[in-house]
Amino acid sequence: MSDSVNRVSSGAPWEERFGYSRAVELPNGLVLVAGCTSVENGQISAGGPYEQTVTSFKVALDALKQFGLGREDVVRTRMYVTHVRDTEEVGRAHKDLFGEVRPVATMVVVAGLVDPSLVVEVEVEAYRAGAR
Repeated sequence: MSDSVNRVSSGAPWEERFGYSRAVELPNGLVLVAGCTSVENGQISAGGPYEQTVTSFKVALDALKQFGLGREDVVRTRMYVTHVRDTEEVGRAHKDLFGEVRPVATMVVVAGLVDPSLVVEVEVEAYRAGAR
């Protein structure tokens, strides 16, 4: 990719180990945030599906802040949930965070995540109006 793509890291050890950025901003104003879980400072945050979802989106929103963007700039979310029974709690957390913004959203039930105690992983896309 060209040098006009801006990349940021959250400092998570997997970024270096697996060769990815936490988020990238494209010249057209689109910002893509990699999958985020409820891991903070190398530790999985306690809590059920609702709490893990809130924490996961906090990690994603912190990445957006590095580009000067916030929740109101989010245009798409994706939620990967490990069990169908958790979809209501994950959806409730999404509504509490983005109910006023109303981005397009996808929720998919998956077989599992990298750690069995994780029940949700999220991705976020945001858009900067009037991009460079």
